[in-house]
Amino acid sequence: MQKGTLYIVSTPIGNLEDITLRAIRILREVRLIAAEDTRRTRILLNAYQIDTPLTSLHDRNELKKSIHLIARLNEGMDIAYVSDAGTPGISDPGYVFVKQAISESIKVVPIPGPVAAVAALNVSGLPMDSFVFFAFLPTRRGKRQQLLESIKEESKTMVFYESPNRLVATLQDVNEILGDREIAVSRELTKIYEETLRGTVREVSESLRGKKIKGEITLVISGAARDRSGRSVEEIRARFQEARKDPESSTRDIVDALSEEMNMPRKEIYRQVLDFINEEPDDEAS
Repeated sequence: MQKGTLYIVSTPIGNLEDITLRAIRILREVRLIAAEDTRRTRILLNAYQIDTPLTSLHDRNELKKSIHLIARLNEGMDIAYVSDAGTPGISDPGYVFVKQAISESIKVVPIPGPVAAVAALNVSGLPMDSFVFFAFLPTRRGKRQQLLESIKEESKTMVFYESPNRLVATLQDVNEILGDREIAVSRELTKIYEETLRGTVREVSESLRGKKIKGEITLVISGAARDRSGRSVEEIRARFQEARKDPESSTRDIVDALSEEMNMPRKEIYRQVLDFINEEPDDEAS
């Protein structure tokens, strides 16, 4: 008996027009659609006059339900899986189902479409040649700060999902740990009240002051600045700042030592140190 095919179908993240013709055809042709949220998926199906039967598959029943659906696929039934919105498996259920299907030698076919992380990246104004997606940041501040600390040296553009209720606190942590970097905050992408705020962390935080933040949030953060040698500017400056705590060490001594320790040209170290010193606030009494 020929096995069925599992189609992983991307659906709109807001605007119902953001669905491909192929996705509509597949959703009509399969015998069953497994959906993270059947109520939300029903709205989409009704908009395109699709009457394919629905069944639920969400993060609480994915393991058990996948076993049942795999049996149907093995019997020859074609099934489509859609998440709440966007692309299944991207910070949504779907991984377990796909993994089990592959282990049963069932054909898995992607039907590409919207991803909030990519949409936000497209309009961020930040480098897109390489990026890292981290999904949702930890809800607890300690864990969130720990994660931010661990990616402090990441030079690629970083993309996160965040709750509107935690956005202000998250931006405060970003500023404290990663610094006042360039960011973009996208809200309600593809929907009526779509908005993207761009600027430094402090500028965006100031623009949000006192506002009631609503909607789904995607946060894009610029990567750590890199010296031409590939070492992060933050690393060079942090090591200089630590070394000059020794009153016996002159700037020249520190630059010489860092050049040797970091295997970098002295002039590159000196350039970063000089920029850092020039950026420091004037300590003269007013």
